[in-house]
Amino acid sequence: MEKILNYVNGEFVEPSSGKYIDNYDPAEGKVYSLIPDSDGRDVAAATDGAKLAFKGWSSLAVEKRSAILTHLADLIDRDIEKLSMAESQDSGKPLSLAKSLDIPRAASNIRFYATAAVHFASEAHITDTEAINYTTRSPVGVAGCISPWNLPLYLFTWKIAPALAAGCTVVAKPSELTPMTAYLFSRLCKEAGLPKGVLNVLHGLGPKVGQAIIEHPEITAISFTGGTVTGKKIAATAAPMLKKISLELGGKNPNIVFADCDLELALQTSISSSFTNQGEICLCGSRIFVERSLYDHFVKEFVKRTKALTIGDPLEATTRIGSLVSEAHMKKVLSYIELAKQEGGKLLTGGTRVEVKGRCAGGYFVEPTVVVGLDHLCRTNQEEIFGPVVTIMPFDEEAEVVEYANSTTYGLSATLWTENLKKAHRISAQLKSGIVWVNCWLLRDLRTPFGGMKQSGIGREGGWEAMRFFTETKNVCIKL
Repeated sequence: MEKILNYVNGEFVEPSSGKYIDNYDPAEGKVYSLIPDSDGRDVAAATDGAKLAFKGWSSLAVEKRSAILTHLADLIDRDIEKLSMAESQDSGKPLSLAKSLDIPRAASNIRFYATAAVHFASEAHITDTEAINYTTRSPVGVAGCISPWNLPLYLFTWKIAPALAAGCTVVAKPSELTPMTAYLFSRLCKEAGLPKGVLNVLHGLGPKVGQAIIEHPEITAISFTGGTVTGKKIAATAAPMLKKISLELGGKNPNIVFADCDLELALQTSISSSFTNQGEICLCGSRIFVERSLYDHFVKEFVKRTKALTIGDPLEATTRIGSLVSEAHMKKVLSYIELAKQEGGKLLTGGTRVEVKGRCAGGYFVEPTVVVGLDHLCRTNQEEIFGPVVTIMPFDEEAEVVEYANSTTYGLSATLWTENLKKAHRISAQLKSGIVWVNCWLLRDLRTPFGGMKQSGIGREGGWEAMRFFTETKNVCIKL
């Protein structure tokens, strides 16, 4: 059975504890590899390596940093088959999705920030005839990057790419549920010629490794993507230490469908925004609001298309819905389906665990589930489920649906369907979401800021926002 290793100061090493954690293939419900059970000693060693590497990496000509990162992106492209297979096996997602979305986006993340490093610019201001002010930005030092399990390599690279491009060194922790592609990526880093200590990858449990990263006094910035509860704990630790923090947290995203929409496009995309990656994406539209005149027809057609989704072995080309990431998460999702029924919801399709034949007989599969008849303030419509479960509710007026959409403690993304341009602008301005997609979903431009309002997070990632986060700003004023 393969043992994953930590990547510390340019070497692949076992954890200080000598202990390992079982890593499951969720589609089979079986252990297929072992990951390090790391702790604070490993974090200390990784941070020491990152500190030693910082001076050389931060002072390296930006063109050389860019060239190494570009080569790294090319290696991801080269190994797309291997990385996609690892991503599917680790997370249970369809292999086709890993190959079309996760791994290509990981390469794009690295390549985008490889070029951003070269084009990152500062400002200068002439103060009348008295002085010139110019702004410099320098890397913050050692950054801690903690990424989630739902889009493992995609979001792992989304964090470390701008940190490395800005000249920081990194101590990174991927999720213990999906560690394999981060491990394979660390091997590509060595092949690409990334100097030792510039990136350190530690595997293990959040309370041991993640907390030690957050607490380490020499790690000056923390970038985290994950659940809101964990994000609050990170903020409670990091804030008194006056560390820079970027928290991309949960979502309970509204999908608003007006009667004047392009119905076919709205249906087709809403199926994707509800169930892509088994609904395990923080941007999924889990609350669908449909204008009453269109409601019955939309629900009927949506349920029909949901029932047609193929659930099964992630390695089969026809599979649209793979397994959930773990048994514990499957039980959580099923408990919310039971809650929906207790709250008076009616299940139009789904709601149960699926037994897949063959090699995946023990896997963690749940039917795509559609619920109607619930109030917008019930727990099912207020709490993040993070699975293949959506609710559909009717509305009559614009003000009403805006109230519904904004009623949760989250504010990550929203989707709006209308052919009326004025309405699109009007509603978008009122939605308390960091991202609003009009007549589309998950259409991303890496130059744009990404992040949420309210309890969906603090700060923004993407584009220059990420480069600014990993740098310190200094104003120099020279009297003329």
